[in-house]
Amino acid sequence: MSTDVIARLNAALQGRYEVQGELGEGGMATVYLADDLKHNRKVALKVLKPELAAVVGADRFLTEIETTANLQHPHILPLFDSGEADSFLFYVMPYVTGETLRDRLERERQLPVHEAVGIAVSMAGALDHAHRKGVIHRDIKPANVLLQDGQPVIADFGIALAVGSAGGARLTETGLSVGTPYYMSPEQATGDQHVGPQSDIYALTCVLYEMLVGEPPFPGQTAQAVLGRIISGDYSPVTTQRPSVPANVDATIRKGLEKISADRFATADEFAKALQDAGFRHGNEQAVTGPAGPWKGVAIGMSVTTVIFMTLMIWSLMQTPTPPPVARYAVQLPEGHDPARPYGANVAVSPDGSMIVYVGPPASEAAGQQLWLKRRDQLEPTPLGGTETALSPAFSPDGSKIAFLAGPPNVVRVISLTGEPPLTIADSAVGGNSLDWADDGFIYFDGPSANAVVRVPEGGGSLAIMSALDSATVELVHAWHQVLPGGRTAIMTVFYNPASDVNAYRIAALDLETKEHRILLAGVFARYSESGHLLYVSADGLLLAVPFDADGAEVTGPPVALFEGVSVGGFGSADLDISSDGTLAYMAGESTSGLGRAVWVDRAGTVTPVDPEWEFDPGMPEASLMVSPDGTRLAAKINTEAGEDIWIKELDDGPLSRLTFDDGIDRRPQWSADGQRIFYNSDRSGEGGSHYDLWSQPADGTGVPELVLDLDESILEARLTPDESAFALRLRGLSGAVGVRDVVGLRRGEDAVFPVATEPYDEKGIALSPSGRWIAYESTETGRDEVYVRPFPNAQDGKWQVSTNGGINPKWAHSEEELFFANGNGEMVAAQVQTDGSFRVGERRTLFSLVERFLDSGPNYSSWDVAPDDRRFMMLQIGGGTDGGESRLVVVQNFFEELEERVPR
Repeated sequence: MSTDVIARLNAALQGRYEVQGELGEGGMATVYLADDLKHNRKVALKVLKPELAAVVGADRFLTEIETTANLQHPHILPLFDSGEADSFLFYVMPYVTGETLRDRLERERQLPVHEAVGIAVSMAGALDHAHRKGVIHRDIKPANVLLQDGQPVIADFGIALAVGSAGGARLTETGLSVGTPYYMSPEQATGDQHVGPQSDIYALTCVLYEMLVGEPPFPGQTAQAVLGRIISGDYSPVTTQRPSVPANVDATIRKGLEKISADRFATADEFAKALQDAGFRHGNEQAVTGPAGPWKGVAIGMSVTTVIFMTLMIWSLMQTPTPPPVARYAVQLPEGHDPARPYGANVAVSPDGSMIVYVGPPASEAAGQQLWLKRRDQLEPTPLGGTETALSPAFSPDGSKIAFLAGPPNVVRVISLTGEPPLTIADSAVGGNSLDWADDGFIYFDGPSANAVVRVPEGGGSLAIMSALDSATVELVHAWHQVLPGGRTAIMTVFYNPASDVNAYRIAALDLETKEHRILLAGVFARYSESGHLLYVSADGLLLAVPFDADGAEVTGPPVALFEGVSVGGFGSADLDISSDGTLAYMAGESTSGLGRAVWVDRAGTVTPVDPEWEFDPGMPEASLMVSPDGTRLAAKINTEAGEDIWIKELDDGPLSRLTFDDGIDRRPQWSADGQRIFYNSDRSGEGGSHYDLWSQPADGTGVPELVLDLDESILEARLTPDESAFALRLRGLSGAVGVRDVVGLRRGEDAVFPVATEPYDEKGIALSPSGRWIAYESTETGRDEVYVRPFPNAQDGKWQVSTNGGINPKWAHSEEELFFANGNGEMVAAQVQTDGSFRVGERRTLFSLVERFLDSGPNYSSWDVAPDDRRFMMLQIGGGTDGGESRLVVVQNFFEELEERVPR
């Protein structure tokens, strides 16, 4: 847990205990070293995991755990205290220095026979004492045995009993069980809630077996495999593994591991006496070759596989709980695993509710982020290889695969949970942030250019645009979509201008046949619940629900506010999902506005705000920051209620002044070589659609705007040579294919453009070198975006690929000795280049992670620039740069019941 949690504990336990630090973590609790202020002693303070605490309940847990308070035995670690404070359930035990039996077994694997037997006898004495007082441990294992001067002391006595008794059937819903699979008795494995002393004796026998052999009697790769073997499988006799074990010890182990509890020792004392009686024997002394008792008869008539199958089915049926009440708990993720990101839907729940996938940090020291999978039946999440730089994961309808966006540059990939490497399904998800895998055989995402809903067959194929922006209402983006069951309709969020005004966003129903949409209600990030409701979020993080007819895509009742605290990120993104079985998962925390701030970033990745008091809406989908040639001013495209305009900021903390005042959209500013004028794209001419021309005006605000270029094709991007004699332009591809754009040149005073990069790929992100002799751009020629360089204007004279692991948004150093770009891992790269004579690429050096610092360098954007000294970068930081507070992943199980009760249909 974080230092924030320790601070909360100290505040809640003030005057009683002072927590010094974390000692470790077990299956049920996190252990802290603390000072007992009243008795002036060190103690181990154990805090029950939140998901367990939510299900168990404070009153029942504290009542049950008190039954163990009177256990006094030299081999039992006593319970000092227990209680509840600030939603924490805790209990306190002595702090014992030394190691656990698990630590020693990991170091030595096998113990001397006489020492293993001695430890088992001492443990049996402790168990016999507890059993006579009616207390069953239920979780005997090496990790719960402390070694003090070589003598065992059993810890957590009665904790499993308290959790199991208090939680009852609800405990199963947390994905945790009472007991550890390797040491569970057959009756525990089959879900029997009424276990007796023989269950502890079985577990103790497993521990003795492991001390002698080096592994438990029933090893396995998964919990299910272990439980199956415990119920119906065989184990290798201890004397086969270790012939030096005396016959009476072997006989004791065989009796202690009987499948039927009545065939084991009646008491732990009998177990201890058998270990010390050299004449003790059990059964016919033959090696174990099959299940004992009645199971042996079954095995005669059936194959072992059939027996395992039948018993696993019986075990599964016995484990099926009755419908539980609504249960809320926070999932404890490893430190640093905060799924919150500035954009994207970065938490997804599998259709059956058994798995949660989220975007977390990289598993290795590689920069960026990747997907982590948390299964309900596992305590720890596992990283999914091949998902580096992933965002917006979505499960397949059958839960066997996960689709995600990877980038920048964003591509659609699919990974199977059976271990195969990911496959690229679409490489034109440029600028996308949201993704959905529908049951109609298609994967839907927002793109290209992050403005409309696009789909691709789940096996790969041609892209199809499924929605169209309504220019009459100034729609900017369609995103955060979800296809309803049946594949005829999707729900989505519609962005308007200004994009920062999340309160103005609307949720719409999109007809996937006609591609028309209609507004349903105000809100963001809608998710359909199969209970017949539509969940959605307000700008300030309030979760609401309305009754909803999925067939007609109609809201059928008034909205009901459910609870606050859902984290809403930039542009209405939320980490929220609900499964087909009613499992809701969401990130709880402070909502952010989606505002950005301009920051300086040096080559080591150190981030320094330009002006700590200045935040602004950079707009969607284009962001623009350009530093003047002398480094004293910044030109930025900013969204306000007046529209998208070019503004000039005096660096670093000087005044901000608006430069353009027309009714159109002005974007992509660039400075003239002498710093006197600003060139920019604008749709102010009103030619319809999204048609942009190139305009310019003095940077000091004097004079009037001048039309520089007016072409038949919309000018998506323009760059000027230093002497302003020629332009490099990015235009929409003439083929009309989705997401294809071309790079061309135009000499000033001429009418005809000439080709620069017009191959049948998507070419974009153009940058002219300071000398004007070279042009860098990105292209999907290899199936992913890579950075290339050509001569300019004579592009046919050569071509060089600069990036090798993905590359977008190239920028030249003012020295023309380096070319900077973002690679496929979301890292800033500096490539040394030689431009004297021919072009040559030298060393490529990774500078820092853009993703970890929430720095925007998305494809098609001019959201960063190089300072005149080439030693630092002007960048846009969104989300992570501000103090968003602590966030946590919350799971609500059986949420359908709450919806049906609070939001009647």
